[in-house]
Amino acid sequence: MSTTALSIEARQARVTRWLLLPGIIWMALFLVVPIAMIVYVSFWTQTTFNISPKPTLASWQQFFSSSTYVDSLWTTIRIWLIVLAATFAVGYPTALFVGLFVKSKTLSTVLLVICVIPFWTSFLIRVLAWRPMLGKEGAINIVLMKLHIIQQPIEVLLFTELSVIIGMTQIYCVFMVGPIAFMLARIDRNIIEAARDLGAGFGRIFWKIIFPLSLPGVVVGAIFVSVMVLGEFATSGALSGRKVNLLGNIIVTQVGSLKWAMASVVGVILTVVMGIVIAGFLRIVDLKREL
Repeated sequence: MSTTALSIEARQARVTRWLLLPGIIWMALFLVVPIAMIVYVSFWTQTTFNISPKPTLASWQQFFSSSTYVDSLWTTIRIWLIVLAATFAVGYPTALFVGLFVKSKTLSTVLLVICVIPFWTSFLIRVLAWRPMLGKEGAINIVLMKLHIIQQPIEVLLFTELSVIIGMTQIYCVFMVGPIAFMLARIDRNIIEAARDLGAGFGRIFWKIIFPLSLPGVVVGAIFVSVMVLGEFATSGALSGRKVNLLGNIIVTQVGSLKWAMASVVGVILTVVMGIVIAGFLRIVDLKREL
């Protein structure tokens, strides 16, 4: 390689480093440093009315020795898995219709905008709107009783874990629909037509062509839903009557009680869980290559 080529590569590498520097500084200041501070505070000594930077494992031991905290961890994971499955079950057929079966791009865009319309209102309003729907004398029970499907109101629809799952599924389903619809819209229709010409039925086309090509969108949607559900606290607080404690609710409670050390412990554990989940999804599909 000539000296001129080497100098050009050196200049390009130097320019690349300078272009990366603002992003690195931003990530360090607003991601790495805050996480490091949370980890550091989690080892502080916390008493009833005081907190000091003296290192201790007391808060960590308290978390893993308390059934309340451990149960909240497993409840968070269980609800995340159920909501993830529910958003996929509802979101994929919707995305399949919008992204693949609708031929008009204009109509497809309109349908996606309709999916986003609920986000024009406050998050809290969308959560609280489920109360008159799911209550013992709510709209769902009234309709079912008038249709003579049930004789008595269904009481488990509100202030239970089920109500939290229903609320989260409705709120976060659109984050599953969008990425999947985007990937489905990119599929070349000629591939599907060629498969049909070769005698393949819809089931075979779906499992051999459509689903594998849409998998990056499924992974992106799953990451979006997972991050938001794992960090949730408002929906469970509003729809469960504080009967369902997620890790997010524990953090809010501890911060409200000025127990910074315990709140940091829960925050670190929640961050680790999110990191494991995201890393697991990224191993399914190479998003850099697919997107």
